[in-house]
Amino acid sequence: MLSCKELVAHSSDLLDGRLSLRQRLAVRAHLAMCLRCRRFIKQMRLSQAVLRQLPQAPIAELDALAAKLAELRRQQR
Repeated sequence: MLSCKELVAHSSDLLDGRLSLRQRLAVRAHLAMCLRCRRFIKQMRLSQAVLRQLPQAPIAELDALAAKLAELRRQQR
């Protein structure tokens, strides 16, 4: 059975669908027994879904805001 550390190491491949059948079965067995890892994978899936909702192209307003915040930070030093 996988350890929690091993599951975390495989989490990206799991979410991207790149695990072999044997690895998927090991992950599922671990998730069936480990509440913490189920929560971790749930949070990872939620994060992935949120990131997919972000615009692909840079937004000019955000670039201007980032530049303004960087300038304010430089002034505070």
